[in-house]
Amino acid sequence: MTMTADFHSRTRRSSDLSKHSAEVFAEAEDHPVIVTRRDGEALVLMSQREAEGRTRLLEVAAQLISVVTDDRGTIAERMTKVFPWMLALSESDREVCAREVLDAALASFSTEQPHLAIAELTSWKETATALAAGLAGADLEWLDVETPVERP
Repeated sequence: MTMTADFHSRTRRSSDLSKHSAEVFAEAEDHPVIVTRRDGEALVLMSQREAEGRTRLLEVAAQLISVVTDDRGTIAERMTKVFPWMLALSESDREVCAREVLDAALASFSTEQPHLAIAELTSWKETATALAAGLAGADLEWLDVETPVERP
């Protein structure tokens, strides 16, 4: 799977960028746009959010590759070396966390959607942080699941 193949329907000519810049910029806010040029290599125009998401996904990929290429201990034990915040989780939660983060990463890589892996990793880290802060024993008041709540 290549970026070029994925962007095939999102290609614009450089003349579109000069003649219809607002339209091309609006498109680039939604998804990366390949800008082809007669005199040079094609360029990709994307939002900073998109670029940062891809960079973060590559960082997570590098961390996970170091986890899966290590052969000492369980996957959860190896992940705690890379993500020490996992030590705040119970042993069973570490196993669940490891599996869910790896599954989300695979989904992110397969669909080119960085937010899947990043959100899963962030969610687990926030859970570990809350547990470390002693918020595990808080009494919860559940809303009535039968009563619909309007979205904000």
